[in-house]
Amino acid sequence: MFKRVVLCCLALSFTFMASARADQEPTYHRALSPSEKAFVGSIQSDFNGRFPQAADAQNAGYVRYTNADETGAISYANMRWTSKDIRHPSQLWYDKRGNLLGADFSVPNTTGVRPHLFGVNPGRWYEFDDHVHYVVKDAATGKMKFDGYVMAPRFRKAGGDPKNPSADILVKMGRVKSTSQVATIFDFPAVWDLIVWVKPNPSGAFAEKNPLVKP
Repeated sequence: MFKRVVLCCLALSFTFMASARADQEPTYHRALSPSEKAFVGSIQSDFNGRFPQAADAQNAGYVRYTNADETGAISYANMRWTSKDIRHPSQLWYDKRGNLLGADFSVPNTTGVRPHLFGVNPGRWYEFDDHVHYVVKDAATGKMKFDGYVMAPRFRKAGGDPKNPSADILVKMGRVKSTSQVATIFDFPAVWDLIVWVKPNPSGAFAEKNPLVKP
């Protein structure tokens, strides 16, 4: 789930006075329409069958890159940021026990116009600015450290290309001591993003948090 990423990116932009455009949150929070109910019902049926456990996501090519956020979600991304249909989310998220919680669908933000997709009100989509994520592995223990990120303007300033991020830039920036420590690095481009709870949520499938899930 990307809500925590929104807050992190805004904080980083403020701290370093980055020139990136401010992220936008959803503007529509009403009850689900019939087409939205159909969309949610379809992915609940599909994803609970194909991706019930985190291992299923990994087997399908999704890579973990976060710890549990304030909603209790641990995110896995497939680095494909154009969700062309409802069977292929850009992200899946799980609880600490590896049980499926929800999914993200994303569309590259090239026009600044919120998407009209899947029968979902455009006002439900989040906007995220371009940033680079990375995961660090401790060579001695094998333990993974998640949640590493650098906003695209700072990555470029250090001589890197966010579209083709290289671990040596993280070394140059002092984020890691050696490129061998970097287990995963990828660009999270500027996108419109839709978060959807697959786990039933009394607050609604598009709500930020689910009272049935404890962080």
